[in-house]
Amino acid sequence: MQANEDVLRSLMIDGLDGDAAAHAALLRLLVPVLRGFYRRRLRGADDDVEDLVQETLIAVHTRRASYDRDRAFTAWMYAVARYKMVDHFRRAGRFTAIDGLKETLVAQDFEAEAIARLDIDELLTDLPPKQARMIRATRIEGLSVAEAAEAGQLSESDVKVSVHRGLKALIARVQGGSR
Repeated sequence: MQANEDVLRSLMIDGLDGDAAAHAALLRLLVPVLRGFYRRRLRGADDDVEDLVQETLIAVHTRRASYDRDRAFTAWMYAVARYKMVDHFRRAGRFTAIDGLKETLVAQDFEAEAIARLDIDELLTDLPPKQARMIRATRIEGLSVAEAAEAGQLSESDVKVSVHRGLKALIARVQGGSR
């Protein structure tokens, strides 16, 4: 099963409605998504990445009742992840507390990220499915080419070609202003 907004949101809602298997599937699908999110931000700190993934999964589980079913799930989940990252930086002494900074970060990025994700999803729907999946896996979810190849049961060169062709088509579409 591919981790995208529709799948994740559906699993979250099913989990909220009492489907334990859906909730467990959601948490499993979030692992590579969160790893990619934290790896891009904490280069070289693999232990910290794994700790943050686990902390975020626990937070998603314990705070699931705060999720608004009418909003994008991934925006909510990334807001939780950002909170965990700010807490991590603060504990590590790499972050100085500034009044209201945590709230400002979330307020500024929450809506922007949700809108950007919708725009990206809309752009990707016009691509061949394989190209869209590989762009999502490598550029959005943060998987390496090898990880995306394994997950998609493709060769690494196939992943690279799919991403290259897909990005080329997206650039041409955006620059040309067409849809």
